[in-house]
Amino acid sequence: MKIFVTGISGQLGYDVMKAGLANGFEMFGASSKELDITKETDVENYVTKLKPDAIIHCAAYTAVDLAEDETEQCYAVNVNGAKYLAQVAKKVNAKFAYISTDYVFDGQGKAAFSEVDSTNPIGYYGTTKLLGEQIVQETLENYFIVRISWVFGKNGNNFVKTMLKLSESRKELNVVGDQIGSPTYTVDLAKLLIEMVQTNKYGIYHASNEGFCSWAEFATEIFKQARKDVTVNAITTSEYPTKAKRPENSRMRKDKLASEFHLLPPWQDALNRYLKEINLNG
Repeated sequence: MKIFVTGISGQLGYDVMKAGLANGFEMFGASSKELDITKETDVENYVTKLKPDAIIHCAAYTAVDLAEDETEQCYAVNVNGAKYLAQVAKKVNAKFAYISTDYVFDGQGKAAFSEVDSTNPIGYYGTTKLLGEQIVQETLENYFIVRISWVFGKNGNNFVKTMLKLSESRKELNVVGDQIGSPTYTVDLAKLLIEMVQTNKYGIYHASNEGFCSWAEFATEIFKQARKDVTVNAITTSEYPTKAKRPENSRMRKDKLASEFHLLPPWQDALNRYLKEINLNG
């Protein structure tokens, strides 16, 4: 099987490449330096020449706060990029997996969002990712749309690395405690995506590691497992203002994932393996 992966310089794309190679597949990847997905002709030429059996589209504009100002750039990557890749996937008859986000929901209430719940993004980043989902659905008869949340991996910046860096100089930290979601380890997610594209079990999926926590609880567990003596004070979202609104409820149900594939391990277990991967668990 020949698989093409976008965004290989990011956390997820990097691990999808590794997971595919571990399965013995022909893996081809591109970062934004190798392929500008905002240029339709470039995308069409690149993928038509490659003729992959599957495309896993990990590339995205993910700077949530900057997206409120850099709207054109965010739209070009998240909407046009998805459109051009979906179009050429159809042309070469490649399976297509689009990575989406919990930000397509408004984060209201306490109940976990299901795969079929109404979407209602509250920021520009989430709006563009939802538009990407819709374009994929309009362009292709069959697709995998995989919504993920709170991603951490070896190749890139993330919350875990930020907390560990802060622990070098701080003994006490204020961390938001009223936003609830699920951390997602890219190693676990990458294996799932490689598994998915080998099947015809198409549709919209929610995929994150099992269990829910707040950012403050996540930080507390990071310091506990990494054996760092840092006190975490849970604060409210209003006490930590950001340019873009964050969904307070990022809980996602994974009924379709459970019925068609399998749930990912608990986030605490994923964190433990990640800290071992980056040699930082005490």
